[in-house]
Amino acid sequence: MKWCRFSTGDGISYGIIEGDNVVEVEGDPFDGYNKTSKSQPLASVKLEVPVIPPTFYAAGINYPEHVTWAAKMRGEEPVLPEKADIGYRAINALVPNEHPIIVPKDATELVQYEGELVVVIGKECKNVTQAQALDYVLGYTIGNDVSERTWQRGDRTMWRAKNTDTFKPMGPWIVTGLEPDDLHVTITLSERVVGEYDVKSAIFGVREYISEMSRYLTLVPGDIIWMGTDGATENMVDGDLVEVEISGIGVLRNKVVWEK
Repeated sequence: MKWCRFSTGDGISYGIIEGDNVVEVEGDPFDGYNKTSKSQPLASVKLEVPVIPPTFYAAGINYPEHVTWAAKMRGEEPVLPEKADIGYRAINALVPNEHPIIVPKDATELVQYEGELVVVIGKECKNVTQAQALDYVLGYTIGNDVSERTWQRGDRTMWRAKNTDTFKPMGPWIVTGLEPDDLHVTITLSERVVGEYDVKSAIFGVREYISEMSRYLTLVPGDIIWMGTDGATENMVDGDLVEVEISGIGVLRNKVVWEK
């Protein structure tokens, strides 16, 4: 099943995508829903961020090639994490598919993409095993963890580097019933492939993260977990189009616009 949130003149609704159409629902995928008789072409609606999460979680550095690249940038020896570390991002930074990434005019040239799988929690989750973890997942969507690297190195926290308005594109929809370890990520910058990786190459997978987090945190419906990226990342410039494609889900597409 493919879930979306979309806006019309009547406001924002959840919908189920069937072929080239969106069927509006009463309710939502978390607390129950009923299909309505309202259906319209997908191309005619404005897709919104597919869920506004109660809490926005993000995996720490979670792919070996990205660990190596980041360490090299800092002039350090790479050290792989020994456990699944989790951080937080700001909901204000979320924008949907096709929304521009607005880069503040005082940012440096080191503004970079990070294409990531996003896990959407479907039901309350506490103290679950790795074998049980995927039972608590509604589905998966796509995220672009835009990062200003100079701010990331210089600020005591990553409040600007990761959480500036528009720095977290997510979408275009949520797909249910996927096996995360089967998914492949491709990142394109202005029609040039700049990164590819298999989700299963993560140091810690979706099952491990959910199980470890649920020992200490109660995950609730609508929470999201961004799973990290792999490989080196490049600078984005004004006018670039960044596309993150994940097999079985689709393409998240956003243009980069630098403030004048």
